Amino acid sequence: MSAGELAGLIVAVAWAVLVLFLSYVLVKLGGALKELTRVVGEVGDSTVPVLTEVTATVATTNVTLSSVEQITDNVSSITRNAKALTAIATVGMGNPLIKAVSFTYGVRRAMGSKKQREVQKRVRDEMRREAHRKRRGKRRATKAAGKARRTATK
Repeated sequence: MSAGELAGLIVAVAWAVLVLFLSYVLVKLGGALKELTRVVGEVGDSTVPVLTEVTATVATTNVTLSSVEQITDNVSSITRNAKALTAIATVGMGNPLIKAVSFTYGVRRAMGSKKQREVQKRVRDEMRREAHRKRRGKRRATKAAGKARRTATK
């Protein structure tokens, strides 16, 4: 065998090995693609019921949200009515109530100052009486001392 034949033989064997390797890879790749096709089919089959459930859930949520919207509107209406009622009550009862409280405060203050004036008057009167008693006591003592001196000198 010559060198050219040997080189041709080596190239032919290399090509045969390469073809066998590539055919093995293609067979494995075909199996992987089959498995991938099966998984995608299962995902598609299981996705349809999930999407149906999601659609039903969204529909139920929309109904609930419309109910919540009605409740929110009702609460807003109640709040507006309560605000108006509070304003009416403030105007209707607030001013007379303030006037009544002011009047009672004034009466209480007037009665308190009247009592205070009475107490001050009693204290002044008592002080005057006490001063009068002291002066009278001094006069009597002076008269008694003068009388005692006159009788002692006689």
